[in-house]
Order: sequence, then structure tokens, then C-alpha cells
Amino acid sequence: MTQQAAYLTEAEIRRLQVLERRYRDNARKQFENRTAYYHTLTGGKYTSITVRDQKTRWGSCSSRGTLSFNYRLIFAPPVILDYVVVHELCHLTHMNHSKDFWNMVASVLPEYKIYRKWLRDHGHELTMENHMKKTGIPFP
Repeated sequence: MTQQAAYLTEAEIRRLQVLERRYRDNARKQFENRTAYYHTLTGGKYTSITVRDQKTRWGSCSSRGTLSFNYRLIFAPPVILDYVVVHELCHLTHMNHSKDFWNMVASVLPEYKIYRKWLRDHGHELTMENHMKKTGIPFP
């Protein structure tokens, strides 16, 4: 939730919690679908997918094969979500950011540098509050 939450009524807080749960659930479905699609191109073995609200990461891949994604990517253009999925799937083969890793990312998404830059430049905008304002949903 945002820092504005301190000024919200209990009903407004509950409404935002329900909306956030819906966005997280939608994000999970998108991550599962896009991971299944791109996994056919990248290979490797993953064990599970988790969806979180990470403060400093868009995704991660553990040595045990757990892929974690930031639910706020649901507010990004679809190709940005795809970039993060591909990035993490490539870590199943290369657990580093070596030249081989980036070559693998490029083999799946040749324009990945554009998506990476977009995320660096606009990632801070990917909040439920900004999304609601952009789409005209009243935000308390």
C-alpha cells in the first residue's frame, strides 16, 4: 500500500486490499502463462513461481529453480513483463550476468536492451495508485 494509507478510512483500505489481491492474482496468471510459453524457448528446469511486491527487484531466480516476480509488472506494457520472464528463465541456464547469459536473452528477445531501459526509466511508475489514476479508477 502507499504512504497515503495512513489517511484512508478502513473501508478505503479494504477496497484497496481487494483490488491489490485481484491484480496479484492476475499477475500470477500472466507470469504462469508467459513462463510456460518462453520456457519452451529457453529450457532449464524451474520448480515454482512466486509473486511478490518486491521493493528493489522485478524478478529473481533461485539456485533451486524458484522464479519470483514482482506483481507490479502487471502495470507495465506486456513486452516488459515478457522481458523479465525471459531474463529469469535464462538464469536457469546461466546463474550470472555473463556474456553467454545476455546472448541467450538476446536470442529470445533481440530488443531486450530497449525493454531493460524502459524498466529502468519507468519502473518507479508501476504502482497500483498510478495505474488507477491512469485508467480513471477513483483513488481515495
